[in-house]
Amino acid sequence: MTLLSWASAFALLCFSLGLACAAIRLVRGPSAPDRVLALDTVYINGMLILLVLGLRFEEGVYFDVALMIALFGFVGSAALAKFLLRGEVIEP
Repeated sequence: MTLLSWASAFALLCFSLGLACAAIRLVRGPSAPDRVLALDTVYINGMLILLVLGLRFEEGVYFDVALMIALFGFVGSAALAKFLLRGEVIEP
């Protein structure tokens, strides 16, 4: 095994553990802001897992999907933050 395959396996393990911890916090979070931060962490770790898989399998599709996850995750977290601050997403 090459160094890149060992490093990608270790990175996948670390990101998967981070995803699991964030998913637990998402379910058990004591407050709504904790759950929003956990959701941000879940989508970031999912995106990083896809990027590592793209490097490991040398496929470009993983990078496109990771870009879409990043885009929708940012928009979703901005909408959730605005909802938590003001109680509505779309202002009249």
